[in-house]
Amino acid sequence: MQDGTTGVSYKTADAAYFDKRGLSRYAGVWSLWALGVGAVISGHFSGWNFGFATGGWGGMLVAGMIIAVMYLGLTFSIAEMSPALPHTGAAYSFARTAMGPWGGFVTGLCENVEYVITPAVIVTFITAYVNSILGLDPAYSPFVWVAFYAIFLTLNIYGLELSFKVTLVITLISLAVLVFFWISAIPNIDFSRWALNIGVGPDGAAVELPEGNGPWFPFGFSGVLATLPFAVWLFLAIEQLPLAAEESVDPKRDMPRGIMLGMATLILSAFMIVLLNPSLPGVGSFHLGSALEPLLDGFKAVYGDGGVVLLGCVALTGLIASFHTILYAQGRQVYSLSRAGYFPTFLSVTHKTFKTPHVAMIAGALVGLSVMLTIWFALGAEQGGAAIGTILLNMAVFGAMFSYILQALSFILLRRNMPQIERPFRSPLGIPGAVLTIAIAIVTLFYQVQDPNFFKGVVWVALWFAVAIAYFALVGRHKLILSPEEEFAIEHAQVRAAAVAAKPAE
Repeated sequence: MQDGTTGVSYKTADAAYFDKRGLSRYAGVWSLWALGVGAVISGHFSGWNFGFATGGWGGMLVAGMIIAVMYLGLTFSIAEMSPALPHTGAAYSFARTAMGPWGGFVTGLCENVEYVITPAVIVTFITAYVNSILGLDPAYSPFVWVAFYAIFLTLNIYGLELSFKVTLVITLISLAVLVFFWISAIPNIDFSRWALNIGVGPDGAAVELPEGNGPWFPFGFSGVLATLPFAVWLFLAIEQLPLAAEESVDPKRDMPRGIMLGMATLILSAFMIVLLNPSLPGVGSFHLGSALEPLLDGFKAVYGDGGVVLLGCVALTGLIASFHTILYAQGRQVYSLSRAGYFPTFLSVTHKTFKTPHVAMIAGALVGLSVMLTIWFALGAEQGGAAIGTILLNMAVFGAMFSYILQALSFILLRRNMPQIERPFRSPLGIPGAVLTIAIAIVTLFYQVQDPNFFKGVVWVALWFAVAIAYFALVGRHKLILSPEEEFAIEHAQVRAAAVAAKPAE
């Protein structure tokens, strides 16, 4: 079937094609909640704290509030779109219905960058903790990467039920660790002395104030804006929930509930960690602005260095939770684009016994590892190890911001152009919430550009996009499959076209 308006062509696949790509349903509300919270929770253990160096404590707090508003606008939009379009494609399927196959593919690429690269970022944080706990030479880091990928790919492949049970357990453990930290920290905090220990030096850079009691906003409002990219780490990947739509028992009922419960959990946790971690004696905002293991530093401040191995293992739980859950999302995202023909179709074949997209997960993991190893060997072990986290984090956030913009735009277009679609849940923020999401995402991207390391990540993402778009233009667009999300999009586009054609005659 040829679509002359978009330059793509489709073929109808037989039942055997979809039998080889079958998924099973298991997830309920709490499984979905765990998938969303588990994906994000590592950002409350590491990464977010670099924002203290650009905004101070007040800058980090306000930046976190602004980013929370962006994610509320995004998640309310997704909570409306996901039960209305309950397909594994998530962001790609939303954009495909709203903007056609090219819009869907580009949105899928943005999300693909995020979900392939984010596990690589997290595994570098995991490796830093493991090296610290076991006293390993950083030169052996690639072996730790491969080991963690192998273990958690196996858990994800070995069955949907097991994967979701592991997700729920490690997410609950991670939250229990955070709650234990909050309870431990509260009696020991000295907010003014430690959280407000950042001032501005003659060169405009952050300096430590030995007595604390500094300004809430040492870098002014510009410092707040510069901190936005770091605050993203407090919520990054909550939007992956709709990727489980075809594995949810009742996506029309459970998906909105899971997303909203997840956001409520993350907002509470983000506030507590931003308040308590820098307020501990001997820690402080200045130190955390460059710390690789902020939660472990917080535990050491309360309990000392005696149990460093035990405390390090405890602090690892959040990183492991996110690594496991984003590997899940990575597999479903590659699977959905492959099943519809945007990526080579062999990637969407699922396991005969376990009905999990094992080929997609393995392929995504190999790409992530390849990027890490390329940087490692190109820059040398010492420089490469330091650069990997920064470069890959910027790549992940870059892809995420563009996918948020396109998803919010999809929401606006679907509201305006396809009001006839059944919407079991409607966003209380509506189009204004989606517009706010787009505006904040654009500002965040602008301030990312101010970071010279950002351009290194952009070059890699540009290369990724160039190769994928060239493949789609030359090959993929002529081999699209009428998968569920494609059929849905084509059917509703025809309904809208018929309605527009009939309008003048009324």
